Amino acid sequence: MDQNIHVIGGGLAGSEAAWQLAQRGHKVTLHEMRGVRGTAAHETDALAELVCSNSFRSDDARANAVGLIHEEMRRAGSLIIAMADANKVPAGSALAVDRVGFADAVTARVMDHANIAIDRGVVDGLPPEDWGPCVIATGPLTAAPLADAIAKETGEEALSFFDAIAPIIHFDSIDFDQAWFQSRYDKVGPGGNGRDYINCPMDRDQYYAFIEALIAGEKTEFKQWENVPYFDGCLPIEIMAERGAETLRHGPMKPMGLTNVHKPDEKAYAVVQLRQDNALGTLYNMVGFQTKLKYGAQTEIFRMIPGLEKAEFARLGGLHRNTYLNSPDLLDESLRLKSRPHIRFAGQITGCEGYVESAAIGLLTGRFLSEELSGLTPNIPPETTAFGALLNHIIKGHIAYDEDRGRKSFQPMNVNFGLFPPVTIEKPEGHVGRWRGKDKAIAKKHAITGRALEDVDAWLTETEALVAAE
Repeated sequence: MDQNIHVIGGGLAGSEAAWQLAQRGHKVTLHEMRGVRGTAAHETDALAELVCSNSFRSDDARANAVGLIHEEMRRAGSLIIAMADANKVPAGSALAVDRVGFADAVTARVMDHANIAIDRGVVDGLPPEDWGPCVIATGPLTAAPLADAIAKETGEEALSFFDAIAPIIHFDSIDFDQAWFQSRYDKVGPGGNGRDYINCPMDRDQYYAFIEALIAGEKTEFKQWENVPYFDGCLPIEIMAERGAETLRHGPMKPMGLTNVHKPDEKAYAVVQLRQDNALGTLYNMVGFQTKLKYGAQTEIFRMIPGLEKAEFARLGGLHRNTYLNSPDLLDESLRLKSRPHIRFAGQITGCEGYVESAAIGLLTGRFLSEELSGLTPNIPPETTAFGALLNHIIKGHIAYDEDRGRKSFQPMNVNFGLFPPVTIEKPEGHVGRWRGKDKAIAKKHAITGRALEDVDAWLTETEALVAAE
């Protein structure tokens, strides 16, 4: 294991990838430009500095997908989660940290590792072939020269822009006593059947109340350094509403070509459409509903839509500066760049959102590369685990066609239960009547997390056996 592995980026994903490699006996050079060149968001030179919240979100491994991935990372020997646990502060059921203590602890552990050398320098282009296998984990604030080099290599027209994200809703939270399946004019598109959209109707009064709420809703402000224009054709829905009360019903909420199966004799004044967002059919996105409304305003306003009164959101909408790859087209299942297999990517640049998710992908990237260097085919975690579900999103992505971008949509996402394969649960013995509501939802989450932890343990054991046998 004399070959030196280069990891570019000392954030959560890069630090985790370097740690995983070093722990397996590989020599690693971790390149971090802070100390030579700063960013508009970071304040220190510490590794794994948290630039926004100090929360890693829920730590409930039984009933929350984020808590589940925490636990999977603990079992896989994650540095990031270990240091978060060691520097946690009171936050109820969430895992929140002393941000300075956390970053200092990660930095100290990495610097003290005999197999890791830190290079405080700038990597302005793609790693050369003579570097051998390497990892790029530069995140959403990738320096412009490196981002330009990645864009040139991958053929992406632009890698950095205001990413327009529409909310995504759990299918089983939609009320089909009001909503119905139908494509506009019953048109059958590629792979469709004429019933490819879920439609939520509004009458005139409901529509105008909705427009007023959109305009009045509290909005987020762009950070000073987010000086990138909107993506063409992706204006926030509230800005469209401000341009005139009728704008939306002649745009993404137009009712033409749709017949309400519940009230076939009544013409809807406006219709909100939802489009399938994953192959499992568990998630649907709100077509054309990119927004910069604050999260609280989004949930309140979007639940005004008939059929979505009890909607559960897998992801809320937003617009922000982002740098990420069209990973389903560009990366293989072990996160290698298809055009240059010696390069792997990790963290937010692959198309995941959140501290924990970025670190988890860094962990997987480090493990995959180590296994490859040991002469093995990387052992991919099953999609029933949080690791596998998140990885599956990155390498397979959304299935919906994005008319504005002229290709299938792929947008970053946090880990959530909608990314997992469905699980069958039985009604409890002795239960009288229909089993639904909160108790059923909790039982379903427990079934998903229980299955995940069994499967991640089996995957970890299998991987260890494969490595030991090599």
